[in-house]
Amino acid sequence: MGYRIRLRRDPLAYVEELSRGSTAGVMRLPWGGWCVRDTELAQTLLRDPEYHTDGSVFFGELLPARGAQAELGRAVRSLLRDGVPRYRAALPEAVAALPTASRWPDAGTRVVYHCLADVLLRPGTPGGSRELMRQAAHEGVAVRSPHVWQRARAELVRARLVTAVTEEAHRRRRQPAGEPRDMLDAVLTVCPEAEMPGRTVADLHLMMFRAIMAPVSASLAWSVLLACLHHTRAAPWPWPTDHVVREALRHRPVPWMLGRTLPRAVELGGIVFPPGELLSVCPYLLHHDERHWDSPDAFQPERWAGDSGHGPYIPFGTGPFSCAGAAVAHTLLTDSLAALTDHACLAVTGGDTRAAMSEGNVPRPFILHRTPDHPPAHDMRRR
Repeated sequence: MGYRIRLRRDPLAYVEELSRGSTAGVMRLPWGGWCVRDTELAQTLLRDPEYHTDGSVFFGELLPARGAQAELGRAVRSLLRDGVPRYRAALPEAVAALPTASRWPDAGTRVVYHCLADVLLRPGTPGGSRELMRQAAHEGVAVRSPHVWQRARAELVRARLVTAVTEEAHRRRRQPAGEPRDMLDAVLTVCPEAEMPGRTVADLHLMMFRAIMAPVSASLAWSVLLACLHHTRAAPWPWPTDHVVREALRHRPVPWMLGRTLPRAVELGGIVFPPGELLSVCPYLLHHDERHWDSPDAFQPERWAGDSGHGPYIPFGTGPFSCAGAAVAHTLLTDSLAALTDHACLAVTGGDTRAAMSEGNVPRPFILHRTPDHPPAHDMRRR
């Protein structure tokens, strides 16, 4: 059986099988490239400043300067942090709009977008940009579909959105704002007009849109699915929502691989790599290392009640290029899951813990059944 078929069937099980079949600290991947499978070497690669002298590969040629990358990360993080109260205020309406039986992970993407819409593009933005962004969130642009026919349709929406946001970037440059009002303003603060055309601004805005929407919505879906599969009684979950989120991020981290480009020739795991070589770290492998985690293959939210038995935890990366908005993303996830479980019992049908390969590890489709439990007024469920 070819590696492409095995990747489609169960990518996480396949990479774990590859790791167990290797004795080297760095293993060659069947599709090309290298994966640092040894946990200590992987953490060194991600954290040591000597491997981070250039900019992050995440931005590519759109924003190559490391200083500008860091500035954009801080601006977007600040915007999201300031928008948390609005996100929380929008959650009850978003959850109430869900049918009794909803199809996930798409339904989770709609919930997250509903609550983030005003932060991504402010109300009153002209030119139909907000409607196009709504379509992008709902039709496979924010979270890339694993199906080719859906990706073709999403590409049409993406192109129209980029055109509309490019025009809006030109308009805002003619009428600049003070403090950033939404994510487009935040991108414009680090994109001098003389150096970056409106199209580059729009591409960066789309990149950040997807970088926020995809991990938050996919991680929310994993949290719902895994908790429901491990607590099947018609009763509230026995775990705090924060522990469910942390365990879901450990058990099924959304990032498939975290890449680092070597700035110079490096010997790692007994192999000499030339400058410019891309080495990758798989968060799933580090999160399931039996040498560092107790019962790593078990979904156990209760493990987060204490400080022991924890190994490397990198759902948002680590080191100089870790996600600037990791703490805010965790808050959004916990608040979203709390809203879904508030005064309701959750159950799933059609759940499958195998990941579907997209641009990360996303859940395969399942149905969430949400039944109100109408608790008494004195109910003090843990959050």
